[in-house]
Amino acid sequence: MAFAPMGPEPSFFQALDRHRASLLAALRGGGGGEPAGVGTRLASRFEDSVGLQMISHCTTKKIKSDSLKSVKNFALILKILSMIYKLVQSDTYATKRDIYYTDSQLFGNQTTVDSIINDISCMLKVPRRCLHILSTSKGLIAGNLRYMEEDGTRVHCSCATAVAVPSNIQGIWNAKFLLIVEKDATFQRLLDDNFCSRMSPCIMVTGKGVPDLNTRLLVRKLWDTCHVPTVALVDADPHGIEIMCIYKYGSMSMSFEAHNLTVPAVRWLGLLPSDVKRLNIPKDNLIPLTKRDQMKLDSILKRPYVTCQPCWRKEMEIMADSKMKAEIQALTFLSSDYLSRVYLPNKLKFGGWI
Repeated sequence: MAFAPMGPEPSFFQALDRHRASLLAALRGGGGGEPAGVGTRLASRFEDSVGLQMISHCTTKKIKSDSLKSVKNFALILKILSMIYKLVQSDTYATKRDIYYTDSQLFGNQTTVDSIINDISCMLKVPRRCLHILSTSKGLIAGNLRYMEEDGTRVHCSCATAVAVPSNIQGIWNAKFLLIVEKDATFQRLLDDNFCSRMSPCIMVTGKGVPDLNTRLLVRKLWDTCHVPTVALVDADPHGIEIMCIYKYGSMSMSFEAHNLTVPAVRWLGLLPSDVKRLNIPKDNLIPLTKRDQMKLDSILKRPYVTCQPCWRKEMEIMADSKMKAEIQALTFLSSDYLSRVYLPNKLKFGGWI
């Protein structure tokens, strides 16, 4: 089954094709998708071609069986290790939720199970999947791809409807770009506006806010497989920038698995604070930064990877100076379909990412 060409003329994708060529050149030079010379290793915990990764001399904690403070945690770790051993031996898989419900009274809550599984994965220095433990997906994907799930089920995605992000896939992709969408509401609106069909061949994915492990694994696999430009559409606020940084650079909590989760080639497509200013979005459509927003923004500006992204810093400084943030929905002031029919097509055609 071949994907029917439904998108724009080939000339529309010239900027994306040039960007892909530069990404491939950077990869051949060992830059991990960042243009040569953009960044260097600035701190022991950050590397521009990988993202946030665990350092060998990081702080560790000891769990002792003969200590009243940690004896219960020690027992829970042994309990979960024994379950992992059985899963690996029988070549079967379980979700974190499955493990919690084997003895919910013992574990107390799901957070305890999640934390212990992360600790075990970090301690053994293996991805969680090697422990035969899966996460329940919350993300969605749509566009020009088809794949086979682990049980042999063949899935043909479409540009009109979305499917849940799978936990493990072997697939075929045919796309000019991958669009990461921060929010489910925006993702669904783009589907309703036939954006994916009109921009075909392309792939869209959303983690419905902060991305879960499966969504991050999928974005990384798409990058490893086809090396197409990967761009992010997030709110022009500190929370949206934080989510984009998780896709691009990873998170502290999962830094031990950075090589499997981060995509340093991710570019910020929108909504840029400078776009809000350029498009003259009325102040009534903007939202004042809260004290928490300002603290988050200050925190991001101090991170080592921002030094590698002067254009990102400039955008964040525009936000800080205006003391205002904007949701993607602010573009509806211009027209109800401005996002899908004007803003995104123009940004993609003329290379409006940073």
